[in-house]
Amino acid sequence: MSEVLLPSAESAYSSPDALGFYGPYGGTFVPETVVPALAELAEAYEAAMRDPEFRDELGYLLRDYVGRPSPLYKAERLAEAVGIGTVYLKREDLNHTGAHKINNSLGQCLLAKRMGKKRVIAETGAGQHGVATATAAALMGLECAVFMGVEDIRRQALNVYKMKLLGSEVVPVDEGGGTLADAVTAALRHWVERVEDTFYVIGSTVGPHPYPAIVREFQSVIGEETLAQLQVKGVGHVDAVIACVGGGSNAIGMFYPFLRRLPEGSRPLLVGAEAAGLGVETDKHGAALTKGSPGVMHGFYSYLLQDDAGNPLEAYSISAGLDYPGVGPEHSNLKDAGLVRYEAVTDAEALEAFALLTRAEGIIPAIESSHALAMLPRLAAELGPNAVVIVNVSGRGDKDMDIVREAGLGVD
Repeated sequence: MSEVLLPSAESAYSSPDALGFYGPYGGTFVPETVVPALAELAEAYEAAMRDPEFRDELGYLLRDYVGRPSPLYKAERLAEAVGIGTVYLKREDLNHTGAHKINNSLGQCLLAKRMGKKRVIAETGAGQHGVATATAAALMGLECAVFMGVEDIRRQALNVYKMKLLGSEVVPVDEGGGTLADAVTAALRHWVERVEDTFYVIGSTVGPHPYPAIVREFQSVIGEETLAQLQVKGVGHVDAVIACVGGGSNAIGMFYPFLRRLPEGSRPLLVGAEAAGLGVETDKHGAALTKGSPGVMHGFYSYLLQDDAGNPLEAYSISAGLDYPGVGPEHSNLKDAGLVRYEAVTDAEALEAFALLTRAEGIIPAIESSHALAMLPRLAAELGPNAVVIVNVSGRGDKDMDIVREAGLGVD
């Protein structure tokens, strides 16, 4: 697992090009009034990435504030239960604030300070990005407002309370289904009105360029750490790496270093788990890559769930973080290039995986992460009993207790 850059998948997909496209996906589909703000952001981001002081400060915060590196834990009882030789869990659930979201929120809030912005906004579904941004804003003395759909406010009351305790305003969004997509729409609309004094901290690899690249950069610490930890553990071969995919930030953060640093012949199978909800044969799912088609939403071109007129459809998932009708543009290109395999996992399968990890290892995962865990039984037969598999546990399940209880997953 050398730190030297090896031949990579760059010839198969752009990362992105100068216009923000990953192959045919991505781009900047926004009102003209926002173009200067995006150009300013791109310039500030590129300068920050070249600045050792910025990188050192972010590294310090990730280490001493977040608690990185997050462990790579060998889950022996889970592996035995699913019939796979070795299962490692990348424990992003152990980060400060309980998920991977803090990696990106800290990076973007540092960038906002560098740009002289005094106010940040964010969107949130499951509440983890909202809590992470509220946390980073409190740390850095920034005013913060978080846009959240009314349905997600109902489902994630604990995280709403946390955001308010941290000093952030929670802005209810009652348009549409009152979920993540509606929160993104409202946040983008608000940002257009206040681009002069406000920095939009986007929480996933979505939105207009340069946001997908920025989020990928700040989340790539997940995969970089994993590669280094495998080397320390003496693990020379991995058969598969799994992550859940809504907008796609935890997944691209895990996958991208494997694509970038490992030559084609030595890369593991990369698997993204989407939300099948009540089944992809119904209209109650969020499987944009599995059942969607390319279109434009929230300023970028990617796979999305849409009607015949190109209007986004309402997505559904038991997990508030996966009920988004689109997906990050890089994931769309990775799908088309055959570099990542995407499959859809139902609510029922995710709940079963949630219960399995909880009982087998004493680790209560987020329902989002449970979609990734649900891929393990599927892969067992395909990969065989000696396989080595890594699952990115993107968050912990504290926030989901009411949802799990309502779903009937009780105790004896």
